[in-house]
Amino acid sequence: MAAYPRIGLNSEPAPINMELNMRLLLATSLLTLTCMSSCFAFAAEQKPSAIEPLLQAISERLSIADQVALSKWDSGKAVEDPPRELQVISAAQARAAEFKLNPDDVQRLFKAQIEANKQIQNALLAQWHAAGKAPDTTRLSLVDDIRPKLDRLQTQLLQAYADFQPLRKTEDCRIKLDMALKRYQTDPIHDQALVLATADLCSANL
Repeated sequence: MAAYPRIGLNSEPAPINMELNMRLLLATSLLTLTCMSSCFAFAAEQKPSAIEPLLQAISERLSIADQVALSKWDSGKAVEDPPRELQVISAAQARAAEFKLNPDDVQRLFKAQIEANKQIQNALLAQWHAAGKAPDTTRLSLVDDIRPKLDRLQTQLLQAYADFQPLRKTEDCRIKLDMALKRYQTDPIHDQALVLATADLCSANL
């Protein structure tokens, strides 16, 4: 009778099994690393952009132009108000150091917002004059409601602009900004004003 080798309980595993285990371990490790990389990439993509808070503040400020225009329609006052414009710009510049911003940059930012706001007012007033009437909507007081709201937005706009500074200096700032602007488009009048308000946000344009 032929003798067969005895395989005891403590026998060493066959080399082929060890190789298979090593391959499985390596594949599992690679899969884990791939998943971790994907998760980190996804988290980076989901991180809020510094553009959004800035555009939100700018858009909110521009939306107030409608009420300012109504106030000017009712009072017959001119859209231009140099003393008020100087007051707004000077007040913002005075807080530049608080947000570690360049006063000249702050001046350009708020001058652009004021010009964009006036552009909306002039466009709306022209429409209303052509129609012979303004919209029959609830009026807000320019002194008691509108200007205090604009003053409160000053802090929000300055903080958002400060947070935006690192992105402002990148080569693709304008590309990212233009893509983000599409989410804030409403109508031709306000869209054109938004373009004016954001024209100099990226350093490359200065």
